[in-house]
Amino acid sequence: MSAIQADPANALPVRAMCRVLRVSASGYYDWCTRAVSARAIANAMLIEHIRRVHQASDETYGMPRVRAQLRQEGQHVSRKRVARLMRLACIHGVSRRRGFVVTTERNRRERPAPDLVNRRFGADAPNQLWVADMTYIPTWMGFVYLAVVIDAFSRKVVGWSMGEDMTAELVIAALDMALHMRRPEQVIHHSDQGCQYTSIAFGNRCREMKVKPSMGSVGDAYDNAMAESFFASLECELIERRSWRSKAEAKTAVFTWIEAWYNPRRLHSALGYLSPIKFEEKTVADNDRVQQHGLPTASVGSSQAPTAAVDNPAPVNA
Repeated sequence: MSAIQADPANALPVRAMCRVLRVSASGYYDWCTRAVSARAIANAMLIEHIRRVHQASDETYGMPRVRAQLRQEGQHVSRKRVARLMRLACIHGVSRRRGFVVTTERNRRERPAPDLVNRRFGADAPNQLWVADMTYIPTWMGFVYLAVVIDAFSRKVVGWSMGEDMTAELVIAALDMALHMRRPEQVIHHSDQGCQYTSIAFGNRCREMKVKPSMGSVGDAYDNAMAESFFASLECELIERRSWRSKAEAKTAVFTWIEAWYNPRRLHSALGYLSPIKFEEKTVADNDRVQQHGLPTASVGSSQAPTAAVDNPAPVNA
């Protein structure tokens, strides 16, 4: 009698196994000779596409972003199908479960700027509202500190700087990069009340460049929620999944994540699953079409990645 040959040493009759598994022997033989269905072939091909998109995201994308990327590539599939195939292939994204760490050190002798935002982080055009904050990155050789400036319109990191101390010079360097890259006529710069942002040097730089400083309260993540959201993504997608032997390695990794991944490629749910740069480019294209009908258009800064040094990527006197 025929037997399944998966384990020749312990082969059992097919009919006996079918009886135990409560399936028909004729159904088993039909299954052995049946051609693979078109749906099964399509699912296998789709799983390979899903795996490619997931790997291209450094294995960080979950179902929504994987599906959005597939749709941008011309493959229109349902949410349930993508989720089912990802479960079947054991493909998982990363989850943002960041515990907020207060790094703000307020200097009570310095007077903070008023809160011009009041937790309203919307912007109708680029260079209306920038949000800024600082965080730390652990390495085997100690901490590296990162200061960023983010445009609230597109969530693009328009300025950043890294150093080994949380100083006013660090946040000024990030502001200088943003000013150099975007050249706004007038912009609100919103941050917390950290001593770096309330310093005389930072205030003087804002007045010199006609930047309106705005500050939330101390230790309240919701008063600077957009910057905190960016740091949560940075932490779960990069910092928690890597370790660096030196500070130079960490600086290079963060530089690459911001300028080669987050700004040009990472899909953002708040932007209709476009990357910050793609969102700005789409805005420019839409405004150009509107301008053809005699209406004004908004100006958007350059979307090219900076090529200056990692520690201070913008000239001091931009």
